[in-house]
Order: sequence, then structure tokens, then C-alpha cells
Amino acid sequence: MRIQLSEHFTYKKLLTFAAPSVIMMVFTSIYSVVDGLFVANFAGAEAVAAINYIFPLFMVFGSIGFMLGAGGSALVSKTLGEGDKERANKYFSMLVYITAGIGMVIAVSGQFAVPSVAKLICHADKGDKVYEYCVLYGRILLATQPFFILQNIFQSFFVTAEKPRLGLIATASAGVLNMVLDAVFVMGFGWGLAGAAIATAASEVYGGVFPLVYFFRKNDSLLRLTKTKFYAKPFIKSCTNGSSEFLSNVSSALVVILYNYQIKRLVGDDGVAAYGSIMYIAMIFFAMFMGYAVGSAPLMGYNYGAQNRREMQNLYKKSLIIMAVTGLSMFALSEALASPFIKIFGYEQSLYEMTLRGFRIYAFIFILVGFNVYASALFTSLNNGLISALMSFLRTIVFQISAVMILPIFMGLDGVWTASLFSDILAFVISTAFQIAYRKKYGYAGKLLPTAAELRAQTLKRRKIRKLKIKSKRSAR
Repeated sequence: MRIQLSEHFTYKKLLTFAAPSVIMMVFTSIYSVVDGLFVANFAGAEAVAAINYIFPLFMVFGSIGFMLGAGGSALVSKTLGEGDKERANKYFSMLVYITAGIGMVIAVSGQFAVPSVAKLICHADKGDKVYEYCVLYGRILLATQPFFILQNIFQSFFVTAEKPRLGLIATASAGVLNMVLDAVFVMGFGWGLAGAAIATAASEVYGGVFPLVYFFRKNDSLLRLTKTKFYAKPFIKSCTNGSSEFLSNVSSALVVILYNYQIKRLVGDDGVAAYGSIMYIAMIFFAMFMGYAVGSAPLMGYNYGAQNRREMQNLYKKSLIIMAVTGLSMFALSEALASPFIKIFGYEQSLYEMTLRGFRIYAFIFILVGFNVYASALFTSLNNGLISALMSFLRTIVFQISAVMILPIFMGLDGVWTASLFSDILAFVISTAFQIAYRKKYGYAGKLLPTAAELRAQTLKRRKIRKLKIKSKRSAR
């Protein structure tokens, strides 16, 4: 049974509605994790290090889809809440077509730029094995960037269209395809890193084409791709709404590059491979927080458009509790299963021990990161991209970069593993301050005025009590 944006949400209904987005995000993260597992076990630590070096490039490209998806879905869901479905579909179509065009430009121009980028981020040149791996992996994945970016934008719009389960099916089936092809190309054919890249590229094509076919056809969702034109203000609004998602991904890519630089300086390429493995595991945990944020954002955006503050407060309170419970659970799980998680990469003892220690320190971030992710998504859904972007900027650019550059001076390699925790503690303080400051303006928290129906009920109750008192006095006489 379809759950509509206009409904009242209990915990069960809220989790049911957001669950497909959570699972969808997890499957998206599995693309890279599966690559890492097969590459680590069948191509070696140098190949893992190469993927970790080149991966930030695709974080930047993918952030375009996340930006237009998060910002655009906030605008489209608000427009739907205002009752203008035709205009909402035109905005939706415009954003999808523009995203496809951007992806094509990246796919072509990136082929010429990838050698120079690989040389810069790997700190190596032709002849170096890690460098060659970077170029090979980068060129294969660049060819399918239009589909990858489209897949990212549709993750948000499937939820807005009230079809989160269909979005889950699309992403999950793409993830299964990636895993099957990894087994065939890497383990079966022995193609190594190239096989992993081809498997990921094929799954990205499928993940981008599936939603295009669905939304182009007549369907029973709220959205459909149709004829449209360029709407400058809505496009700019979508970009500003989603600027925090873009800034967060781009700055995260920069942070990964700095982490790689610091780790390589301290312990070499083996340390970069260890960090890559930690990130593979952490991506799955982060995906759960991101999935909930993506899945619940259209609900807040719709009710904001409909000015249903009572439901906004209901969603906000429940979301904070869900983030708290999930964060503590993820931390406990990661600490308990740290050793089995690391062992699946098949590293030698010294590299295993380095990765295990790093992951156990890094895992403390899961306690707080969910609140920061949700806070950013909250302001995006309220069409306040400026505050959302500011929080992301402070968290990743100011706090995290400062931490990763300063802490290793005093703590060595442990300073690198601790940097993300340090930045999220500061980000939590900032995001909490913003939420308190804007709670009355948007109405998602604070004192709630009674609705018109409640006022009428109170008036009728007072009248009934007054009549009973009058009747009682007359009887006493």
C-alpha cells in the first residue's frame, strides 16, 4: 500500500517510508565496497590504494546528482504540497535533462584530464603501478558518468514521486548486477582492477537507464518526464537548496585527498590502503544515515509547503530519536565486529592491525554523524540551502581539514583516524545552534498553536460546561 506524503506518520510508518531509501543508499555504497573486496583479494593493496586515490574524483561528479536531487526534490515536493502538479513535473523534467547534459560533458572532457589528475593525487608519474591503476580505473568509470549522476538524482525523486520501493528495486538490482559482474570479471576472468571498473560501470548504466524508462512512460506516481523549458529561478533555487549536499561531497573529496597525503607521508601506500578499507566499511554505515535523510526530507518539504506545522514537529521529534538510536547501534556494532570486517580484505598481519586500530578509533564518529547529516537535510527540505551549505562548509572544510592537518603533528597516525570525530563534535554544536535558532521561524519545534478544529472543539466544550453549570444552579433552586 502506497504511503502518501500528506499522511500522519507514526514511527512504523516513517521507518517504512524511509526504509527503501536507506536500503537504496546502502546498495549504492556497496558498488565501491564490492570493488574494494574483490580488488583487495585478487589484485592486491596497490590496486586498493589506487582506487582510494582516484575515488574523490567520482565523489565530486556524483555530488552534482545529489545536489540537484536533494535541492530539486525539496522544490518539487513543496510545489506538490502547494497543489500544482503540472508545474512540479516541469521542474522535475528540467532538472533531469540538465543533469544528463552535465554528465555527458564530464564523460568526454574527463578522458583528457584523468592522467594529469592521477599524477597530482597519486604523487606519482608514468611507470608507477599505482598511477597506472588510477588512470585505468578512472577512464573506465568516466565513460558512464552520465548514468551515475542520473542514478544519484533519481534516488531523491523516487521518494518525492511516492515510489521509494521502486527506487529501491532499481538500485538493489543494479547492486546485485555489480556484485555478479565483479565475481565474473575479477575472480572468474582474472581481469583485476579493470574487471572491477567494468562491473561498476555496467551497474551504473543500468541504474541510470531504469528510472529514465519508468518516468518517460505513463505511470501512477506523482512525477513524469515531460516537455519542459529552462526555468532559471527554479534551477538556481534547486542548486542553492542542494548546495550543502554538493559542498559536502566536494569537500569530502578534498578531505580524502588530504587524508591520503597525510597517511602516505606517515606510513606509505599501505596506510592509504588501510584508510580505503575503513572508508569502504564506513560508507555502508553512512549510507543508513544518508538514506533516512533522503527518505524523510520530502515529507518535511511537503508539510512545509502545506503549512502543516503539527506534522512537521511530529517528523522532527521522531527523526532525532531515530538518529540517536541508530548512531549508538552503529557504534556498538562497528566496535564488536571490527575484526571480522577488516579480515574480509585479506590483508597481511601488519596491515590488518593498522586497519583494525584505525577503524576502532574512527568508529566513534557514528554516534554523532547522523544528527549532522539530518540537520543538513532538514534545512535543505525547508528550502534554506544557505544554512545547510554553511553547516556542511564548517564541518568538512573548516573543522575536518584543520583537524587532519593539525592532529597528526601531535598524535601521529592516530591523529588522522581521530580527525573526523573531532570535526563532527564541533559540527554537532553548530548544527544544534542553528536548529534552535530557526525552530520558531519554520515551526518544526517549539510551542504549537491549536488548529482551527481544536479551537472549535475547545469552544464547544466550554459551552457544554457552562450549560451544565447553569442547569445545576437551576436544579439547586
